[in-house]
Formats: sequence, C-alpha cells, structure tokens
Amino acid sequence: MTATLEHIDPKLRSILQDVPDPEIPVLSIMEMGVVRSAEFVDGVAHVSITPTYSGCPAMDVIGDDIKKVLKSNGFEAKVKLVLSPAWTTDWITPKGRKALEEYGIAAPLDAQADKDALLGGQKLVKCPQCGSIDTKMISQFGSTACKAFFQCNSCQEPFDYFKCLK
Repeated sequence: MTATLEHIDPKLRSILQDVPDPEIPVLSIMEMGVVRSAEFVDGVAHVSITPTYSGCPAMDVIGDDIKKVLKSNGFEAKVKLVLSPAWTTDWITPKGRKALEEYGIAAPLDAQADKDALLGGQKLVKCPQCGSIDTKMISQFGSTACKAFFQCNSCQEPFDYFKCLK
C-alpha cells in the first residue's frame, strides 16, 4: 500500500530522485518514500519529508542534501519535517525494494511475516545473495536500528533485513 502523496512538482521530483538516502546510498529519498510533498510557492521550493522512524539521525542530512541540490539547480528551498502520518515500509517503491535486495539488504516483509521472522517463528526472510529462505536471525539489530541481522544457512552469508514498520 503506497500512501497518498501530496503534490510533487514534476521538476522537483526529477531533481529529488537523485538525492541518495544517506544510510542506503543505492536508494533515493524518493524511492524510500521519505518525500511527502514538493512544490513551488512564490518561487521557493517547499519540500516536506517524513522520517523513517522518529529518532532517525539521517533527517538533518537529508534536509541539508535537499537544500544543497536544489540550490545547485537554482532554487531556494525550505524543508519541513512532517511526522504524521508516520512513515511505513509500504512507502518504499518497488524500484527501491529491488535496489535494497541488489545491494544485499533483504526487503521488508508484511507485518505478520515480519513479526514471525523476528520472534523466531517461520523462516521467511529471503537471502539477498542466493535467494534461499533457509535463514536465521543473528540479532534484532543490524547496521542501523531499522534493520535486523540475519545469516543464510545455505550460502552462509550474513545480511541485513530491513524491518517492516507499519
């Protein structure tokens, strides 16, 4: 389920599509679903962003990156942090999910499957290296708080799993 976005100006969309997520640089902030709206008001670009979780340390960097890229394209920018509705992994685009897996991070499952996987239930997290679902969780926390650390029993490779947030 993709959340309804407020208006995103096509010119701003094309510029923001190239702003990488600072923690997962193979994804843009658009693919992560962080940008909620982007429009021109009296010649100034107003961009609203939603953090992936309330304590996300990357939001200041994202705001600065947005201002920097828009300035380099000749636009003044104002960035607003929007907390409601809360970000959900449903907002990651299909292209973003594919990029996560190609980068070696397992994409989030749905809420119930995520709960089962993180609480030691069914083995549902697919290894992004070999595709096996014969995986085990090593730690509830991976390289960042929004990821868990898994290992594949088939190819023995460790990998992050992006936790489902609803």
